[in-house]
Amino acid sequence: MKRQAGAGLFLKQCIDRLAAATGLVCLAPVMAGTAVAVRASMGSPILFRQIRPGRGGKLFEVLKFRTMRDAKGADGNPLPDSQRITRVGKFLRATSLDELPQLWNVLRGDMSLVGPRPLLVEYLPRYSAEQARRHDVLPGITGWAQVNGRNALSWEERFRHDVWYVDNWSLLLDAKILALTLLRVVQRQGISFEGEATMFKFQGSGSNVIPYPRAVPDPGVRPVPPRPPAQGHLG
Repeated sequence: MKRQAGAGLFLKQCIDRLAAATGLVCLAPVMAGTAVAVRASMGSPILFRQIRPGRGGKLFEVLKFRTMRDAKGADGNPLPDSQRITRVGKFLRATSLDELPQLWNVLRGDMSLVGPRPLLVEYLPRYSAEQARRHDVLPGITGWAQVNGRNALSWEERFRHDVWYVDNWSLLLDAKILALTLLRVVQRQGISFEGEATMFKFQGSGSNVIPYPRAVPDPGVRPVPPRPPAQGHLG
């Protein structure tokens, strides 16, 4: 088992912040164009913000370009993802442009370039003891599960990939995942689960589900006003 610690972890964090800062500068025109497209097709807000658990269950606010409309049915509940996602949103997801604002999360130290994807806070008590180990490292913009199927995987398969990454982490593995991510983006693979517009919610893995008490609020996170659960999953 290779824990993220010591000089290797320090170097990973330095690479993350340097790459995030460089990316925010170099990709500023792309992000500005994306923001204009989102504003024109979906209105405000441009960014999707949601509290997610990070390393050790510490909560932080994740950023993403919106890909869905806040549309509701006659009963007042949000429409299914397949009816709320827009053409612009589909393109942003297919090209992973919707993930670019998370470079700011990396620069802040909330996320890494590579790691298990940050999921919903409501999932924390549904993880098994083994699945909960995905929170032993910082969440990432991309990860081992993303280059091995992304949203086309079942939840159990995805979590097995996440835990495998925790146990086998190295800087070389991170470099491999980043290279494979570029390939997957070009191929546009695994954008959604079969038969779904995005990914259905994780309900737990049977009886081997334990309480997960490590969700720690971050005092630096600003409260987020309640809103419809748009884009409930980050693939």
